[in-house]
Amino acid sequence: MVLTPHAGELAALLASRGEDVDREAVEAEPLRWARRAQALTGATVLLKGAATVVVGPQGPAYAQADAPSWLGTAGAGDVLAGLLGAMLAARAEEVVATPGLAARVAAAAALVHGRAAERANPGGPVGATDVAEALAGTVAGLLASR
Repeated sequence: MVLTPHAGELAALLASRGEDVDREAVEAEPLRWARRAQALTGATVLLKGAATVVVGPQGPAYAQADAPSWLGTAGAGDVLAGLLGAMLAARAEEVVATPGLAARVAAAAALVHGRAAERANPGGPVGATDVAEALAGTVAGLLASR
């Protein structure tokens, strides 16, 4: 399971499990609180924000901050969730068999999502539909550069 909250959603999840935390605290220490959520839920946590942080049950944490701030727009998280779901489904058996792989896949999804937003409208406003439409070209570009 992979959770994809923003800071407010993560604070609410943690508070429902007895943690004394609010959105501001999560934003101030995203890695700390993503790790705590992972420990409490057992799920991989992809905490969306200025720097997206991914923490799985094993292995390192991942962070990336190259996505534009425009991804804070309505629906952009849904695009990320759909992309992540497709990427996890493509490797479902391996994800189940390999602890920590879901975190690597989630980190890759966050990277693709951020690059698609930049591709959709470099340096400018971007909507969720724009990001979704830029995914195929972004993936093709990343694969071609391997």
